[in-house]
Amino acid sequence: MKLLLLGCTGFVGRELVPLLLARGHQLVVVSRQSQPLAGLEHPALRRIQADPALEASWAEPALIAAVAEAEGVVNLAGEPIAEKRWSEQQRRRLIDSRLVSTHKLVKALQAHPRPGRVLLSGSAVGFYGSSEDARFIESSPAAPDFLGQLCRDWEAAADQAPVDCRVVKLRIGIVLGPDGGALGKMLPVFRSGLGGPIGSGRQWMSWIQRTDLCGLIATALETPAYQGVYNAVAPQPMRMGSFASALGRVLQRPSLLPVPAAVLQLMLGDGAAVVLEGQQVLSERLEPEGFTFRYPDLDSALAAATSPAAH
Repeated sequence: MKLLLLGCTGFVGRELVPLLLARGHQLVVVSRQSQPLAGLEHPALRRIQADPALEASWAEPALIAAVAEAEGVVNLAGEPIAEKRWSEQQRRRLIDSRLVSTHKLVKALQAHPRPGRVLLSGSAVGFYGSSEDARFIESSPAAPDFLGQLCRDWEAAADQAPVDCRVVKLRIGIVLGPDGGALGKMLPVFRSGLGGPIGSGRQWMSWIQRTDLCGLIATALETPAYQGVYNAVAPQPMRMGSFASALGRVLQRPSLLPVPAAVLQLMLGDGAAVVLEGQQVLSERLEPEGFTFRYPDLDSALAAATSPAAH
């Protein structure tokens, strides 16, 4: 399959791109960076330097041609949610990096229709808001808060794809891998023996091992039965306290020193809510599709993500 990839040169893309190449796909990767993907040279991989959130990028002949040729598109473009304080400027970046890029992509797909095309678009479990008690599935409504409405609008933008384009939307949980994301930040602290739960420890963490997320993306691209919304989360969400204990156990390090909520709020402002308030998210749609998790439980997922082979 000829695939166009947006937002796939970072933490998820480092595993996704080699997987898609290994499965025989031809890739065009759109990246804002001038340098190619580190350590990845492949005859079936081409790179276009462009920012999908900028109008001018979509007038570039190379990108127009890539859209016209694409049989499948993966759109994971978006500014990281919980890495900076949510100033008004940062909120605007969070919105534009998702909505503008998706609107422009969909407009390009409409201008260059291709029957049987698939668009796989990212979203997040932040769609549901936070709760210590509720359980959320694909049919649960969007929360009225900032992230809930951002995810709702992001998905609505993807739904404007042409009618003959199959649209798959993945509400992605906390992605576990050694070289980025939440776990990448936690590992040095835990390995030093200073790890512990963040905030109350009671907040839910709905997670997915990066290998499983990449496998799900590839499967959804290749399998016509996949359509609509799927919660990209493993079957066993955990509370933060249990997550910290499991990580300490896998690393054979203590995991008792809590990180006060006030420290995180000082660093991230409103963005701290993503870490301090969680949600228990389950998927009712993946099992009927026949998707099998390689890492369905947290201990095996953490062991794989922290093994020397994972680096």
